[in-house]
Amino acid sequence: MSFILFIPAVILAAASVVLLVYWSVAIYRIAQTSALIPTARAGIDLARAEPPFAPVCIVVPAHNEEEVLPVLIASLRRLDYPAFHVVLALDRCTDRSVQAAREAIGADERFEVIEIDHCPDEWAGKVHAIWTGVRRSAWTGRAEYLLFADADTVFAPECVRAAVALARHRRLDLLSLLSTLTRRRWFERLIQPAAGLQLVYQYPILRANRLEDRRAFANGQFMLFSRDAYEAIGGHEAVREHLLEDLALARAIDGAGRRAGVFLADGLLLCRMYPGWPAFRRGWKRIYTEAANRKPARLRRSALRMAALGAVLPGAGLANIALLAGPWADGTPMRAIMIAVSAAGLAAWVVAIAWVQRLGHAPIWEAPGSLIGSWIVAGILREAASDLEAGRPTQWGGRSYARPIR
Repeated sequence: MSFILFIPAVILAAASVVLLVYWSVAIYRIAQTSALIPTARAGIDLARAEPPFAPVCIVVPAHNEEEVLPVLIASLRRLDYPAFHVVLALDRCTDRSVQAAREAIGADERFEVIEIDHCPDEWAGKVHAIWTGVRRSAWTGRAEYLLFADADTVFAPECVRAAVALARHRRLDLLSLLSTLTRRRWFERLIQPAAGLQLVYQYPILRANRLEDRRAFANGQFMLFSRDAYEAIGGHEAVREHLLEDLALARAIDGAGRRAGVFLADGLLLCRMYPGWPAFRRGWKRIYTEAANRKPARLRRSALRMAALGAVLPGAGLANIALLAGPWADGTPMRAIMIAVSAAGLAAWVVAIAWVQRLGHAPIWEAPGSLIGSWIVAGILREAASDLEAGRPTQWGGRSYARPIR
């Protein structure tokens, strides 16, 4: 092998070693999580063995959600849970959300619509809508469990029954589900898996379920609280200013010494997070900004890690195989070793990403798209850091929020 070919091949092979080590560890952690943490479907068998009957009040905030509300309501009306009510907190809606909701509800007395016409300056809009729904509905005071869900979710009939049974079995004060995300649009297929993987990297499911040394985490798309625990931490009023209220509530539960668990929905809860690419970028910037505690340096480190481990190193492995497999390379043992190292690194990356795809009910053949998705997510993380440094406000739910650097 010529010296000119040898030097870049060695550099690329070294990059492949890093790729192999990192993604091999990732495979181990995915396997460990899968073995130790059940999905929501485990609750179905628990509910069959001992059916839950505790009253549940489902509170759903919505701001201009006329397209998704009928779908959500239809799924809630099909729930097989014996004792539930739904409070729809419609927040400053300027579209047909109210009419669409009432039409979808029909004469179903299990539903209540609460219209909200303002939001105090010191509150985040979604948080205020939920708190208003909790305070103004008589049903919340009669429930043993309070379930907070987003308007863009769709419930399987057995979802609430499984969640309550799992919470009861594990003696949890807070149970949160990671939704199975829809994959209808290009960015949902190409970028969304990498976006979710970045968040789970920051808040691993295994650590979120520990009894000790827990890293508090919850997903606001589905948070099931025991009512006494919710009241003990002060409810949503205690996190009134937070744009990532789910994380703040999870930390409050942890600080109060209460038990929490986070589980994959495994198809029992679907969610279409964003209707289009601009909303997707804005939404994930908000999530990453708050998850990083509004620290630009942390966001930039995450961007570097995401780009390097999710895009650059897999690309280096591919480049090295292409370089060494060409007719210009000789057949020395060193060449074969470097090709094997690069192939092993790529294999570890593909296996890990494919496993994540399978857990998210996405086809495995989409896994290689993660290379592009990771690069774009890294860009979103850098944009979030730049927005913080420039003092650009966060746009969310019809309001603008100034979020200073911490």
